[in-house]
Amino acid sequence: MSSSASGASLPGDPPGGRRAALVWGIGVGVYFVAVIFRTSLGVAGLDAADRFDVNASALSTFSILQLLVYAGMQIPVGLMVDRLGTKKVLTLGVVLFTAGQLGFAFSPSYGTALASRALLGCGDAMTFISVLRLGSRWFPARRGPLIAQVAALFGMAGNLVSTVVISRSLHGIGWTRTFAGSALAGVVVLVLLLLFLRDHPEGHEPAPVTHAGAAYVRRQIAESWREPGTRMGMWVHFTTQFPAMVFLLLWGMPYLVEAQGHSRGTAGELLTLVVLSNMVVGLVYGQVIARHHAARAPLALGTVGATAALWAAAVAYPAPHTPMWLLITLCVVLGACGPASMIGFDFARPANPPERQGTASGIVNMGGFTASMTTLLAVGVLLDATGDDYRIAFASVFVLQALGITQILRLRGRAAHRERERLVASRVEAVHVPA
Repeated sequence: MSSSASGASLPGDPPGGRRAALVWGIGVGVYFVAVIFRTSLGVAGLDAADRFDVNASALSTFSILQLLVYAGMQIPVGLMVDRLGTKKVLTLGVVLFTAGQLGFAFSPSYGTALASRALLGCGDAMTFISVLRLGSRWFPARRGPLIAQVAALFGMAGNLVSTVVISRSLHGIGWTRTFAGSALAGVVVLVLLLLFLRDHPEGHEPAPVTHAGAAYVRRQIAESWREPGTRMGMWVHFTTQFPAMVFLLLWGMPYLVEAQGHSRGTAGELLTLVVLSNMVVGLVYGQVIARHHAARAPLALGTVGATAALWAAAVAYPAPHTPMWLLITLCVVLGACGPASMIGFDFARPANPPERQGTASGIVNMGGFTASMTTLLAVGVLLDATGDDYRIAFASVFVLQALGITQILRLRGRAAHRERERLVASRVEAVHVPA
């Protein structure tokens, strides 16, 4: 299926333009800050272990709890976005993740630090789905794949700030000043959000939706899940995103320093390479999918295959330390995981009408974060059980990849058939719309 078929303008499509870019840019700025806060623990993992005197399992609990809250909030947040609109949900999200980052800065104990990360995860959960919804309200449908990839690119730019700025700041001005200072970014985006963000352009107000309490919630979830494209999108997100997330969010730095014997500076440079690769690949994937819709599944499956192959080669390398060229190659390929996960939203978007976009996106977004949370826990437990044997611990990645690939292959045909049906129906509707 070509992009011209799948991405044709529909009746009532928003016009896009400069104002759309400015409003959407504010939403993306919120997501950018949220990702800085989310990934700041990835470069502070070793510092956190020393500060709170915890082992690998307890350290992984920070990220697991944060992702547990994030994943658990996805469907409720999707429903909130569909019902309340983007601005209200983003405002609540900024308040929560800023409070969480500030609380983490001053946490005197492991318990209060955990609570702060949970609060951060709750606020973070409200950002990306809101930004996707904002893009669909301000830009034509044909721009959807590229808009989503660009949003993810700015998220990775936030990851880059964590990797470069926060890691250096930690060793320059210390824990409290670093995390408290970064919380000021949340205040800045909150002011911009309140002053300038609008849910939709004038003349493109969404049709009123009757909300009937629990019945409405059940209907939104059931109808979104019934679409094969929604389930396909969730499993694509599940299978593609988590290896890079696990590496960047927590275990990459300890693996490169403790298992591979590199300095923190070198490890930071390798993590930065993952982020830079992600940003480049994201632009490429967005352009390819916008022009060739049929490339979605091959790109997703190809990324999973390449990731599995390089992960296995690096982890099972028959020497005490993996050579640098192989680690560099692994980091470049891990950079494709984030852009590949965005393909999941490109399966769910055409499968659902506008009034279900938030709910469907929430279901998709649960996939990768559920996989990440599961793997973070598995790696921590296996490291403690095996005396820090990263080869065994990192092998847990292959189990979830196998599960995800099985589901993608099972749903691929059904999702494509249903998408063709919806495309034909939308063309018929467009023909009968009065000029």
